[in-house]
Amino acid sequence: MQCNIDARGRTVRRNGGILCLVLGAISVGAAFAGLPRGPFLGIGGFLVVAGAFQLFEARKGWCVARAMGFKTPV
Repeated sequence: MQCNIDARGRTVRRNGGILCLVLGAISVGAAFAGLPRGPFLGIGGFLVVAGAFQLFEARKGWCVARAMGFKTPV
């Protein structure tokens, strides 16, 4: 896992990760507040995992898409 993104890419991934974690927490909270549990827990769980992975990418300076050869704009 070599560093393959610059400071701008890290910032974008960090901000996206924080946003996903917040939205995931809101979704899970909504599920326990009385809304249908299945969809909200599923979406919330996915957002939490995606956010955590984006924060991991930002911390390591590594992008999985770039590691697979895709060219990303950031």
